[in-house]
Amino acid sequence: MPLALLALAIGAFGIGTTEFVIMGLLPQVAADFDVSIPLAGYLVTGYALGVVLGAPLMTALGTKISRKRMLMLLMGLFIVGNILSALAPAFGVMLAGRVVASLAHGAFFGIGSVVAADLVAPEKKAGAIAMMFTGLTVANVVGVPLGTFVGQSMGWRVTFGIVALLGVIGLLGVAKLVPDMPKPEGVRLRHELAAFRNAQVLLAMAMTVLGFGGVFAAITYITPMMTEVAGFADGSVIWLLVLFGVGMVAGNLVGGKFADRALMPLLYISLGALAVVLALFTLTAHNKIAAAVTIMLIGALGFATVPPLQKRVLDQASGAPTLASAVNIGAFNLGNALSAWLGGLVIAAGFGFTSPNWVGAVLAASALLLAVLSAVLERRASGTTRVVASGTPVGQDALVG
Repeated sequence: MPLALLALAIGAFGIGTTEFVIMGLLPQVAADFDVSIPLAGYLVTGYALGVVLGAPLMTALGTKISRKRMLMLLMGLFIVGNILSALAPAFGVMLAGRVVASLAHGAFFGIGSVVAADLVAPEKKAGAIAMMFTGLTVANVVGVPLGTFVGQSMGWRVTFGIVALLGVIGLLGVAKLVPDMPKPEGVRLRHELAAFRNAQVLLAMAMTVLGFGGVFAAITYITPMMTEVAGFADGSVIWLLVLFGVGMVAGNLVGGKFADRALMPLLYISLGALAVVLALFTLTAHNKIAAAVTIMLIGALGFATVPPLQKRVLDQASGAPTLASAVNIGAFNLGNALSAWLGGLVIAAGFGFTSPNWVGAVLAASALLLAVLSAVLERRASGTTRVVASGTPVGQDALVG
């Protein structure tokens, strides 16, 4: 394994911690700023939207410098945003800090995916991408539970201060271990934008939005759902987040292993199963053991889609992958924002804390339908290409003989 992949995983660990730890601290932050739980959910939505905007913006700016230098600048921005969140005197300032930190997220994973894929042989690209995302998933096993514990026992501000320190470690790791790969010659922003004329790239991104949105519809409100519906104590949420993280790690590894050889079948299975599990969560959320198992399955099935979706975008935008890769990371977070917002709406409408699970099930099922559509269109395009390349022109048979 190239050491550069370890450096990318370190950065991903810090980013993953700040992205997900807010879910375990949502009630504490809401109480401190005297806002409602649905309003505090905007800290998830705002972060996600910042990733969506920051992914193309920061990647476009990064076309003028080397990928290593851009990764370092992004980690610096991440550090500033988390310090601002830790010191925020008002809810609006905390939201601004979340957005600042989020601007680094999409471009870091997008550029990092390209770097990871370039470091290994073609048949190992999905595995390399999965290795980088392992930092994100391990963050949910270690960083998020510890951050939640610290936030509940010492205050959420301490948690975000620690996250800023993780950003410093990530910055040093990139500086030390990632090779100074020169930026590709002849690649311009116009060239990168051309990838978005490919319908398959757009379909893959739509699958990302809907599929991962299904995960966040349930997980954003996991703390009030588990304490108010399942009957868990506040401290038990930490261990539920550990289970979610374990599922993420397992799903990410499975996705990385099979995406190189059975990408579309893997998407069919993971998205279909995710939709079913999310629908069942409305029932299992009322039982502690069943709820815990379901949470782990949601993490596994959700992250089993990450390597194949990211690889599909890289494959379909192979001529100009950097911007497309970063925008697809933004698509993951657009799904997060959409589902967090929709989940807040159904809770505020009085449907209860389990109602976001139905939102997630619908989103995941929609992603499955898009995966089927993508495969059908790809087969048709492949068949047309074969006919044009090797077949007889239309009407030619009638002229022969």
